[in-house]
Amino acid sequence: MKVVDLNCDLGEDFGRWKISLNPEIMSLITSANIACGFHAGSPGVMRRTVKLAARGMAIGAHPGLPDLVGFGRRPMDISPDEARDDLVYQVGALAAFARAEGVRLTHVKPHGALYNQAAGDRRLAEALVEGIREVDPSLILVALSGSELYKAGKTAGLRTASEVFGDRTYSRDGGLVPRSQPGALIHDHEKAVEQVLRMVQEGVVIAVDGTRVPIVADTICLHGDGPDALGFAQAIRTALERSGVRVAPLADWLEM
Repeated sequence: MKVVDLNCDLGEDFGRWKISLNPEIMSLITSANIACGFHAGSPGVMRRTVKLAARGMAIGAHPGLPDLVGFGRRPMDISPDEARDDLVYQVGALAAFARAEGVRLTHVKPHGALYNQAAGDRRLAEALVEGIREVDPSLILVALSGSELYKAGKTAGLRTASEVFGDRTYSRDGGLVPRSQPGALIHDHEKAVEQVLRMVQEGVVIAVDGTRVPIVADTICLHGDGPDALGFAQAIRTALERSGVRVAPLADWLEM
């Protein structure tokens, strides 16, 4: 039986900036990626989100670039050493809140531009992997399928999960089409479900130019801040289960 994890980025409020999240989505996912204060979140939001996620989800850190205004989605000229230290700082902070709530972190998934930059930059990817190993080498790294970050994690001996997206389109090189470009987002439920099932069952994704790109789907990202996020999540989880795919947290089944 095929097994996949369903993850969602959470805790991305900051001050008056509120990211609405339907609590029902949390019953559909198996892993929560919690913002650590750099691109979004705050100490109070981090604690509240950990407490909420601790009711049944695997809890992971979602470190980003230090860019609250841009929500961490703007590329930044950051050195590998800076990236490593920023990651250690953020993951360490969330780990402390998890410990305070009687749970522990299971994974790390970089956010936004940091995730995308590390996907194509080997030195940056290796720096992030080094930071994870310094904090806790038992943590699972969540990285874009086939990316430099994924390769760096595997090379370093981390348990590394290959992440795919149902609501994003892909380029022929296996990367995500940038959000700034037309057609980067998939809004149609049927198209998203079709893409997810193809990635999980066939191990391929159809790029925007029609190319069949090999892909590995260990975990599927479900964005919780869209206008129909709940319907999107329900459609994907229902389709997976009807096709015989088991949905479970990465830590329960992912091997080295």
